[in-house]
Amino acid sequence: MEDTYEIILNLFSDVKLFFRELTSYLIKNLHLSFLRFEEGKGVFVTALYRQRGKMARRLMHGSMAGLAAAGMMLAPVIAQEFPGRSVDPWEIPSTSAVLSATTEDPDTTTLVSEKMRDKILEYTVQEGDTVSTIAEKFGIDTDTIIWQNDLNSKGTIKPGQTLGILPVVGVSHKVSKGDTVYSIAKKYDTAPQGVVDFPFNSFTNDETFELAIGQVVIIPDGIPPKAAPTSPRIRQITPDAGTVVASGSFVWPAGGTITQRFAWYHKGIDIASNAAPNILAADSGTVVVAGWPDGYGYGNRVMIDHGNGYRTLYAHLSRIYVVPGQTVTRGDAIGKMGSTGRSTGIHLHFEVIRNGIYLNPLTVLQ
Repeated sequence: MEDTYEIILNLFSDVKLFFRELTSYLIKNLHLSFLRFEEGKGVFVTALYRQRGKMARRLMHGSMAGLAAAGMMLAPVIAQEFPGRSVDPWEIPSTSAVLSATTEDPDTTTLVSEKMRDKILEYTVQEGDTVSTIAEKFGIDTDTIIWQNDLNSKGTIKPGQTLGILPVVGVSHKVSKGDTVYSIAKKYDTAPQGVVDFPFNSFTNDETFELAIGQVVIIPDGIPPKAAPTSPRIRQITPDAGTVVASGSFVWPAGGTITQRFAWYHKGIDIASNAAPNILAADSGTVVVAGWPDGYGYGNRVMIDHGNGYRTLYAHLSRIYVVPGQTVTRGDAIGKMGSTGRSTGIHLHFEVIRNGIYLNPLTVLQ
């Protein structure tokens, strides 16, 4: 019995030794094979690197020649495909004259794109200039020029005089210690949202609208303290929202005071009311946006597609009552006026878009 047990133990010991030696043999041979493979690969790669770029020039020249030949063969065929045309492009004579930038058609004009002014310009008064003609030239009013340049009430100017011209109607202000967007707006009798929305006013903190001492800010529609505008600026009060119901027209989305009007940098109107009333759908349609998708800017908003090329946007809401895909009728409450997003106070930012073009809401609201 003991002999049998000893034989079994010896057998297991021999098997264990066999597999150990086999594993060592395989590892050694595989390692050597791997090293040989890497060595051979290195030689192959080195040979490829030595050949790199050798055929590039021939390939490039051959490809260009092939493209040119294909173009010459296909050009007459393509020319035959134009309706009403039967012209061999190779028979067209070349012109010996340089085309003029002018035209003999008196009805054809060139529209010159004007860059929006982002700062105060200096203008030298010319002979025959008046404050009113200069104001008309730059698209502002006479009060803006008078206030900016400390002119007398008659706006007396003389040739050679240098005037500061603001980019918009209003005033400029140099920030001093303690100034805030709110205190500056109050000083110049306007809404702080207008100061924030003017795209070329910068802030040291875009969340709190903090200003840097010494910087110059533009206050659109601002009026200097104790100044008497030559043409009174009346703040428009909207009618009660939803009181006008006319087929095919837009009703006022909210009641309140219009604190900012439509401008090239402000694509809608702002309606403010401390009562924070409900916001109504200006017309029937389908809600396509409801929420705060970007976490900034318009804040909580609702956009309605009216199905006739028109869309309306309602921004800075504190609450939203609708969801995307929901249909609403004219006058339905869709949210509550608030101050979310880039906002300085409770108000509604309202936009009207027709086929991708922003319209002045005051031209369509009834």
